This record gives sequence, C-alpha cells and structure tokens, in this order.
Amino acid sequence: MADEQVLRAQKWVNSHYGSAAGYVRCPEDGRTGWGTMTSLVMALQHELGISPVTGSFGPTTYAKFAALGDIGFEWDKNRNLVSVLEYGLWCKGYWAVEPGSEGWFTGVTRDAVKKLRENMGIGGEGVINAPIAKAVLNMDAYVVVAGGTDGIRSIQQWLNGRYWTRDAYNIGPCDGVYSRDVQKSLMIALQYELGISAPTGNFGPGTQEGLKSHTLAPGDSGVFVQLFSAACVFNSPTYDPEGDPVLTTWRPKYDSGGSSLAEWVKIFQKFNRLTDSGKGDYATWAQLLVSMGDPERPANGSDTRYEITRSRAKWMHDNGYQFVGRYIYDPPGSTLDKEIKPGELETIFSNGLKVFPIYQDNARKLGDFTYSSGYQHGLNAHKHASEYGFNRGTTIYFAVDYDATGEEIRSAIVPYFHGVQAALASQGKKYTHGVYGSRNVCSTVSNETFARFSFVSGMSWGFSGNLGFPIPKNWAFNQIKEFKVTNGSDTFDLDRDVVSGIDPGVSSVNDTGGPADGFINYVQQLYDLAGSYGASGTKRDQLVMEYIRHLEYGNKSPVNKLGWWYLIGSYDTGFVEYCNSKGMSIRKSFTDPFTGYQLGSEHMMATANAHLLRDQPDSKKAANGGDVGGWAGDLMTFWAEWRNSEERYANPWQFAHDKLAVPGVASSFGFNDLIEDADGYHLARAVRGNKNIVEALKDHYNSGGGLRRFNNYFTQRWGNATDCKTSAHNALTSLDKTLSAAQIYLITWSGAVQPAAYQNLPGGEEKLSGFEQGFVDALLARMGTERRNLTQYRANHEKYLKAARARSAR
Repeated sequence: MADEQVLRAQKWVNSHYGSAAGYVRCPEDGRTGWGTMTSLVMALQHELGISPVTGSFGPTTYAKFAALGDIGFEWDKNRNLVSVLEYGLWCKGYWAVEPGSEGWFTGVTRDAVKKLRENMGIGGEGVINAPIAKAVLNMDAYVVVAGGTDGIRSIQQWLNGRYWTRDAYNIGPCDGVYSRDVQKSLMIALQYELGISAPTGNFGPGTQEGLKSHTLAPGDSGVFVQLFSAACVFNSPTYDPEGDPVLTTWRPKYDSGGSSLAEWVKIFQKFNRLTDSGKGDYATWAQLLVSMGDPERPANGSDTRYEITRSRAKWMHDNGYQFVGRYIYDPPGSTLDKEIKPGELETIFSNGLKVFPIYQDNARKLGDFTYSSGYQHGLNAHKHASEYGFNRGTTIYFAVDYDATGEEIRSAIVPYFHGVQAALASQGKKYTHGVYGSRNVCSTVSNETFARFSFVSGMSWGFSGNLGFPIPKNWAFNQIKEFKVTNGSDTFDLDRDVVSGIDPGVSSVNDTGGPADGFINYVQQLYDLAGSYGASGTKRDQLVMEYIRHLEYGNKSPVNKLGWWYLIGSYDTGFVEYCNSKGMSIRKSFTDPFTGYQLGSEHMMATANAHLLRDQPDSKKAANGGDVGGWAGDLMTFWAEWRNSEERYANPWQFAHDKLAVPGVASSFGFNDLIEDADGYHLARAVRGNKNIVEALKDHYNSGGGLRRFNNYFTQRWGNATDCKTSAHNALTSLDKTLSAAQIYLITWSGAVQPAAYQNLPGGEEKLSGFEQGFVDALLARMGTERRNLTQYRANHEKYLKAARARSAR
C-alpha cells in the first residue's frame, strides 16, 4: 500500500534534484525501497557540494557530513539537508515532521531521532551525526521484522551500543535477522576485542591467531563469552535435533548443564563433525564465523577435476581420504578435461574409495540458470550417470558455481532445480538431485525443490550466500580448502571436503536391482519362514508385518510407541521366537529408491499391519484404528509436540507449515513419517487385493508405484481436502474407544491437553481448526511436488522431444 508521506518524499527529491549531475530519479509509487533511499543520498551529496552525485554514502560523503557536527533541534543552516534527513526517517517509519514543516528540525524531529537511536541500541539525545545519517539513508530496519527474533535483535543492539563510535564499525540493522551485515558487525567487534587496530571484518591471519589463544570453557565470563554466545545464537536454528533453536539468548557467562551454552556447543560440534568437547576452541570459533571453518581440520572427503589414476587413488587412501567427488560431464568447449575417464571408477573402488557424482554445465553466471536449462541438464545427467552405471538411488550434485544473491536464487536457481527435478522424474526418478553451492543456495534449493543432500562450497567464505547463513541441515559434504598434491613426480589439485556421513557415496556401479532390493529379499526370507511356520494366505503377510514391528510397536508400554494391543492386538510371540532361532533380526531401515531417504521399516510395517487388520472406514471423513496406526497416530503425537511448543508457536497452522512432513526438518511427524504412513497404507491395500507382501513391495519400490505415493494416498484415503480435514478433526476429537485410548497414550501421556478439551477454551476451536488445516496443507504440498514431476513436467519433456525430433528432421 502506498504511503502518502513516502510519495511526498519521492516527488520532492525528484523535483528538487532531477537536474543534478549524476542524479537518478526514484519511482513515485509511495513505497520505500532502495531507489528512494539512493535518490535521497544523491540529494544529500548535492547539498554537501559533491558533484556528480553517486548515491553511495562513501568516505567523501561521510567526511563532509561529519564536518557539519551534530544536527539537532532548531538547526537551520540548510533546510534542504534537514528535509532529506526527515524524509529518510519517514521512509523508515518514523514520524519525523508534520506535513508542511519540512526543513525545520522541530521537537517532532528530535523525538523521532531519539526513538530511532533507542531502537538502534545506541541511545542518546535526538541529534544526527555522520554514522546516524548513513544509517538513516539505507534500508536497514531497527525493529523486529518478519522472520526476526527478539534474541537476535538484542545482540544487534548490544553490538551497536558498544562499537558504533569505532571507526571501522557501521551501525547495523536491529531487525532480529541474522544476515551478512550482522555477521560482519560481529567480526569487526571481535577484531576490536582481539586488539586488531584496523578491523576489516575478514577472517584473516591476525583474527585466526587471536582466536587460537581465546579458548572458552564452562565457568568463563566476559566480552569474549558474549561474542561467542552471540555467534552461537546466530547459528542455532540448524542444530537442534528437534528442529527448534536450542539457544535463543546470548549470555555473559559460559554455563553448563541442561539447555546451556556448553550443551548447545556439543550439539553444534557433533553436527559439524568437530570434537564435541563443549568448549569454545579455535575450530568451533572458526565454524561459527566462516563457512570454511578451520581449513586445516581433519577431512576424509575430497573433490577434483583431475582423473584419479591408480597412483593418485593410492595416495588418497594412504592419506585418509575415503570419498572423492568427480564430474560425470564436461560441456563442449571446456578446456578443463574434468569428466570421469574410462576405467577410473574401477580404479577408485579398487583402492577403497567411494565417489559422489557432480554435474556442472557452465553454471557460473545467472544466465546459465533457467527451468529449460535445468530440464535439459537433468536429462543429460541421467543419461551420463546411467552410462557410467551409477545405481538407482544415487544422488547427483548439480552445481551453482557462483555467488548467487537471494533474489537470483528465487528467480532463477530454484526454477532451474525444478527443471532438474522434473527431468529426473520423467526418467523414472532413477537418481535424486543434490545441490552444490553456497549455504544460501543449498538451503533454499533444498527447501524449495527437496534436494536430497547439499554439497557446500564452504571454502568460498566471502560469498554473500555464505555470510550470515547457517550450514544447511542436509549438508553431506563441506568443501573447505583447495591445495596441490605432490605425489612423487605427479601433481594435481584437490579440494578437501568434510563429510557428514548422510550420503554414503557410491562404492560400486552396475548393480542389478535397486536400493530397496536388500530389504525386499529380507522380507522374502520372513515370508518363507511364515510359510514353514504353518501360516497361509494373508496370515503369512500379517506375521511378516508383526515380526518387523514387534520390538518398537508391540507391547503395552507408552514409552514404546503406544499400547498397540488397543489398535491391532499383540503379535505372535511363537513366530518371533521361530524367526530368531533361524538367525533373523529386525532390519530397521532401507533406502527409498525415489527420494534417497532412509525409511523406518518398523513404523512402516506397523502402519501396514494396522491398515491390514482395520480397513479404512466407509466414510472417508471418519477415522479408525487403522488410521491411528498411521497418519492419525502421528498427527496426535504432533498435536502434543505443538502444545508443548505453544509459547514459541502461537499459530498451530504455522507450526504445521514449518514442521509437518517438511524434508530436512526433524519433528514428531517428519517427512519420513509421512512416506512410511503412505507406503504402509499402499502395502496393506495391495495385500488386501490378493498380492503377497513381497509382490507388493516389488510393485511399489521397483516398478514405479512409489512415484505417486502421496497423490494416490490422498485420493484413495480421502479424495478431497474437506473430507481430509474432517477426518483429521474426528481423529483428534472422537470419543471412539480405540481413538480415545490412542489419545490417552499419545497426547495426555506427554502432558498435553487433548484436542477435544482444548477446543472448548477461548480461541481453542479456531486454533484446532488451523492445526487440522496444517495437516491438509502438508499433504497437498507433497502432492503438488509429485504432480509437477509427473504431469506438468512430463508434458514439458514431450515438448523437448517434439522440438528435438523437428530439429532432427531438418
């Protein structure tokens, strides 16, 4: 919505300075933006005698403004200059002048400046000097904005208040958002405390040496603990196993025990594959401050454009390397000769190394990224990966090899990866896509396109996409240093990569079957044992399900996933003993061929067991014990999680949006859980349709059934969003004996109020409705991705094929 006073500022500055040398007119739309602020800086420069004007508040502008001294109440030496400042304040949301009084520094102006300084954290009287003028005429906010937190804002204000008068420090935003500017402010503050006379904000040798002598431990206090804990707060959203920030407040003392700084640091260190001492040592300081962390720390991963010959592979193995990233394609015209050579994979594997495939076709500028190019690259990557024999389920890392801005990521990079995703889906989703790039690129692409893993270009620590962004939750490899290997008379360049372990890499190619085959063979063994045990028909399938789920989903203790005897009875203990006597054990997980995620077999088979014994109700709006064994039980647990987080998440719909079945986000109803719910449902329906469990698994995982798991799940179980929401409501509030028993165990046992009671509280009914809608929206979001992959995207593929045929005919 247009702001009348902002529009007044835009018209005024354009009319007064339109003829000044170098001036660029701003839009007259009543909306604050960089165009307006830049025009106001140009106006200020003109009043300071600078020509031509540039719009950059640089050293010359700063010095000339500083020569004026403090500008405050009744300062009248240059009314136009005062007007520029007043309009700048108005564009930031401060009532700095009564209309018609522009150019006079009145009491209203003084109060606005005083409020601004208070929000900045610097305090003082309502006067403006050069540092404040520079802050007035930019787009920084000094109140919490959407996505910001009070905890981060308190750090921003403290940094401003302590350092704003220092030469190298600029007043930073106080918007509650961790950003590149905030990261630089923290670094400059740290350099001042280390005694560096001319801080630059860069992680240089002086800073590194200083930090090596400032290891922090529980019991320490002072400014270094404040700066260290501030860096921890900035990084905290990534590292809590439950998906929420563990550390929301910074502190002057290094505390330990419970949800303390020391405990958070241990989580951070484990996640980043550092020694989990709980101390603020150099490696931890470095990992908090720059994307490469300590480039000399141990790393057993690597990537290179050079062929891995036998001697190179031996050198790498002897020097502790276990993984190497290699390119599966080198575009025409390239002089890098980086593609995997014939026989190279065999050499890599025979020397005890694993490989992870990388696809890069230029990818060094914005123009390289469009949906169309992503689609073509996805098809090409599938072709080359197949020719090299990479097995189904392998993750291919598609490169973004430049410093893409946030806007470029949203407008071009994400569409590019939608194209990649579509192309891989059109080929049966044999391969999953990963992403190589800055932290911001990796996190955004993973969130928007469900990239399986991230390969972070951490050694490019100066990238804007690495400054002010935590490492992605799904990081698999973090590139920290490039160096030259000297191996006798041979030399080659190698990048050192820290490995998280979530991507197992590739240790063989041309394997027959798919990632789920090992699990299917395991189920075949159980199915055969059920036959020799004396079972027949559907009873054999039931016994297989019971065996796999019996440990986690088999007894009466609420600690072990609910009293399942309420839902589907106990399990056949005789069959369990029989299988164990034959050397069988629980196989807890296997790789999903379509997403690359590790699926929990116990939860999936418990869901299938429940749906097998309790077929879905006639009314799709109802809910029964079969549902509680799957989606409804997970939803009840998720309700308890929200109720226990309600202070942080007042809006349950937002809680569901952020946490329910979101890839890469840990919660009690995670993405894996939804897959397992859907697959368990489909397996049960297949068995009810006279297929045995082994046939059902083969159809689902090896014949493409899983490609439409979410769409088929939604259509077959509910059919429409209204019935889906109603069934969620019924599952949460029903007084049915089975559902009520589940609610007692899954909700009340955790200390949460049951939804049926909660909805009678003031505002409770509306919040319950929002929670239920969040469940529906999560399903629709997952369905939307599949539909784009398998309908719209295949249509696009047909267009490309048609165009290719037309070109070929010519």
